[in-house]
Amino acid sequence: MNLEKILAISGKPGLYALKVQTRTGFVAESLLDGKKVTVSLKSNVSLLTEISVYTYDAEKPLAEVMSNIAKKENNGKAISHKEDNATLNAYFREVLPEYDEERVYASDIKKILNWYNMLQERGLVTDDAPPAIGKEESVTEEVAAEPKPKKAKAKKE
Repeated sequence: MNLEKILAISGKPGLYALKVQTRTGFVAESLLDGKKVTVSLKSNVSLLTEISVYTYDAEKPLAEVMSNIAKKENNGKAISHKEDNATLNAYFREVLPEYDEERVYASDIKKILNWYNMLQERGLVTDDAPPAIGKEESVTEEVAAEPKPKKAKAKKE
C-alpha cells in the first residue's frame, strides 16, 4: 500500500491525493468527490506516511497498521468507523495487539478505519510485494567472451 502522496488536511473531510506543488502551497484532489483544492503552506497538512500509532514499545507507522488491516480483511473492506467504541477497540486489538490504549483514543481508531475504507473503495489498498518472477520470465545475462586483440609484432630493421 503506497501512502506517499496521500494527505489529511486539517479542517477538511476525507483524504486528498497530492497533485502539484506550487510556490504558495499545492493542489490536491479529494478522494471523496474528485474535486481539486488549493492548499496554502499555512494549512495544517499531514502526509499519511508520517503518521504513527502509539504502542507500548514504540510507534508503528500508519502504513504498517493499514497493511495489518488489509491482511486481516484480505484487502477487503474493514468494519465501519461508526461502530460502538467497544467493538472498535476489540477490532483494533486484533489488528495491532500492542497498541497503547491510554494514548490511542476511539476517535483515532475511527479515523484510521474511515481512512482505510476510503482508500480501499478507491482501489488503493494493494499488496506491497513486487510480483514474483517465474522461471520462464527470469532474466539471465550471458556474457559473450570477446576475443583478445592480437598484439602487433614489432618489425625488425
